[in-house]
Amino acid sequence: MNLQAQPGSGQNAYRILREADLRDYLASLPTIVNQLGGAPADWSISEVGDGNLNLVFIVKGSSGGIAVKQALPYVRLVGESWPLPLSRAHYEHLALVHQARLAPNLVPAVLHHDAPLALTAMELLESHIIMRKGLIGATRYPHFVEDISTFLAQTLFFTSDLALSAAEKKQGIADFAGNHALCKITEDLIFTDPYRIAEQNRWTAPYLDATAAAFREDLDLHVAISRLKLKFMASPEALLHGDLHTGSIMVTDSETRVIDPEFAFYGPMGFDIGAVIGNLLMAYLASAGHERTPGERASFEAWLLESIEGVWSEFSRKFLELWRSEAKGDGYPVSLFAGEAGAARLEAERQAYMARLFQDTVGFAAAKTIRRILGLAHNIDFEWIADEKQRAICEARALKLARNMMLEATSYTTIGTVTYAARELRHWQPDFAR
Repeated sequence: MNLQAQPGSGQNAYRILREADLRDYLASLPTIVNQLGGAPADWSISEVGDGNLNLVFIVKGSSGGIAVKQALPYVRLVGESWPLPLSRAHYEHLALVHQARLAPNLVPAVLHHDAPLALTAMELLESHIIMRKGLIGATRYPHFVEDISTFLAQTLFFTSDLALSAAEKKQGIADFAGNHALCKITEDLIFTDPYRIAEQNRWTAPYLDATAAAFREDLDLHVAISRLKLKFMASPEALLHGDLHTGSIMVTDSETRVIDPEFAFYGPMGFDIGAVIGNLLMAYLASAGHERTPGERASFEAWLLESIEGVWSEFSRKFLELWRSEAKGDGYPVSLFAGEAGAARLEAERQAYMARLFQDTVGFAAAKTIRRILGLAHNIDFEWIADEKQRAICEARALKLARNMMLEATSYTTIGTVTYAARELRHWQPDFAR
């Protein structure tokens, strides 16, 4: 569905809203006026979007506040030379509605959606912080593992063939199939560009020049990433968030909210799980670059490793519990596994299924790491390390881990093997640092 082609009233036909336009528009919506309170002229409006794609406004009145997100017809990070369909706002809204139903209280509440304007007004998460920024500051979030594992288990299981009839599942795939422009960004920026010469690639030069060149010549790596790309394109296992990193998670000490699901589509479950784990691994290996004195972040880093282990173990436990109690889909029909022997065989197959899913998770975590260091859009986990050489050292450690995870995924049989490998690389020194 191309929102740019949709008919709309003169007022609601697409246009980029600036502060005055947005104030007038919101003032015409009684629900929003009641939410904000006071006179529209007194509302404060500030544009705070620091992401790659959209405008984001914080609007506050005497009674409360809202967040307003409007899609731009191009990639904000690059500019008008990279056009992008406004339809992504439709898919984001649709995903938020599904996620709110499947994982209550773990996404922001939608207050208003305007399809022709590609605009959504939602709950203002005023007390929350972008998780990535909190991790840079060595802040621990005691409820994060519980919350994100619930979000992953609920959204992935209940949109899979394990929970849905074949017809329901195919309808879900169809509902999100038009979001191919956002999928194309992923297919290029994650699975292709870091492994070839691409105009928008960048890395911490000159320290990582040799590593970037080696990745472009590494045919074993090219085969491995191509297998992951094919799985991404051809395995519609469940409805994915599609961009689930620590920059799209907002947290407090007691709450977690997953935001920005505009990349949503039906794909391989391991992509979302791997995105979370990969970003936590990057936070861990970037941590040394944020130290003021050696060892001051040791306990925080230990918590990060525990969180990585907890994300997988708790997701796996919850997903299996749902499979045992809520398996109403057409996958693995119960009628084929009758009796004690059938139940035992099905349980063994569940364990094998999770082992395969873990292998996917390891590979996708590696892919997400590599793209954030050698591709276009980087993580502030590394970017905010002021000393370029120290930044490159931290990035080299992450790349070394990611390459091994991608090429030797089958040797990572448990999440503990992943955190052990990360811990072993915490003090490794690349050649340029010696």
